[in-house]
Amino acid sequence: MFPVKRRLTLHFPREAVHQPITYRLAVDFDVAAKILRAQVAPNQLGTMVVELSGDIDELDAAELWLERQGLGINRAPGEIRIDPQRCVDCGICSSVCPSGALRFDPAAQRLHFEAALCLVCEQCIPSCPLTAIALVLEPRSDGPALPDSRAAMPPGSPARRPPSRPGARSGPSSWS
Repeated sequence: MFPVKRRLTLHFPREAVHQPITYRLAVDFDVAAKILRAQVAPNQLGTMVVELSGDIDELDAAELWLERQGLGINRAPGEIRIDPQRCVDCGICSSVCPSGALRFDPAAQRLHFEAALCLVCEQCIPSCPLTAIALVLEPRSDGPALPDSRAAMPPGSPARRPPSRPGARSGPSSWS
């Protein structure tokens, strides 16, 4: 039987940040925890985005145990969306994507987003210099994260550029 995977965001209260959570998941429940993103510091609230994999019954038991340890669990992380009106296909976000959902094609100078591969780890959001990437909590039911009409636009099309601001620099050469 193949392991089941679940992506969760865990919220640690101050009292729980010292617990060896991922170790206990592995030893007590035979559940592997792949840490995608973490912000945990001593005596502070913490957040960790994890992908858990294991037997479905063990995953259920592990989630129940996590809740009993006082951790908050977010099971509905939403989805990543890219605003085609703001994105200029610079490809910076693809360099931080751990799953390969964001891929830059240098020959075509295009960013490709494959939502099915996205772990919603949110690492791409702060990497975008134009804030074209966002986390949306209600998943879209009307189509892909990048509309098909975007693929038909030639590179440098005016519709693809963000609105200009007075005194703002434009283009990837000014981002260094």
